[in-house]
Amino acid sequence: MVLPGDGAGCGLLVTVNRRRKVVRLAYDAPHTYGRRGAQWYGAHHALARTLSRVASATVHAYVFDPDEREEVISWGNGRRVGGECVVYDDVELPEEMGDGEGGEAEERAFERLRARWPLGHLAYVYGLTREELLRLPRAEGLLLPLEVPATSTLSEALAGLLVVPPVRGLGPAGSAASSS
Repeated sequence: MVLPGDGAGCGLLVTVNRRRKVVRLAYDAPHTYGRRGAQWYGAHHALARTLSRVASATVHAYVFDPDEREEVISWGNGRRVGGECVVYDDVELPEEMGDGEGGEAEERAFERLRARWPLGHLAYVYGLTREELLRLPRAEGLLLPLEVPATSTLSEALAGLLVVPPVRGLGPAGSAASSS
C-alpha cells in the first residue's frame, strides 16, 4: 500500500480496547488528521479491503468529521459489503428537539438519534458506546513505522499490545489456579 508523499513519518497506528477485544488499525501521517484526514480516510480503503480478503473477515472502515459527517464502510472478502453515511446538515431532527431550548429531554432524544447513526451502530456491533469508539484512536497503542521492515522488537511490542495479560490467580483459559 502506498501513501501520498515519501512515506517518511508515516506509520500504522494500532490501538486496542481490551475489554471488548476491538483492534483499530489506522494510517498515521500528517495528512490523516483533522478535516483533511477525514476526507483522506473517506477515499482510501486499501488496508480494510485487503485485510478483509486476507483475514476472511468483515472489516469496517469509518470516517468521522465532527463538523460534517460520519460514515462506515464494510468490507468482506475484498469487496464492499455495506455502509452508511450521515451528513449532519441533512439530518432532520425529531419534533421534541425542534424548539432548540436544550434541556435533559432534548439531550436524551439527540443521544438516541446519534445511536442510530453509522458510528453509533458500529459501536453497538462492537459492544462499545459511541464515545468509547470515538476515543479508540487515543487508546493504548503502538505506532508501527511503514518505512522500515517489521523486526522482532516490533513484533514483540505488537504481541504485547494485543495479548491480554493473565489475571492474577487464574491459570490457562481462565481456570482457577491451584496452589499446593
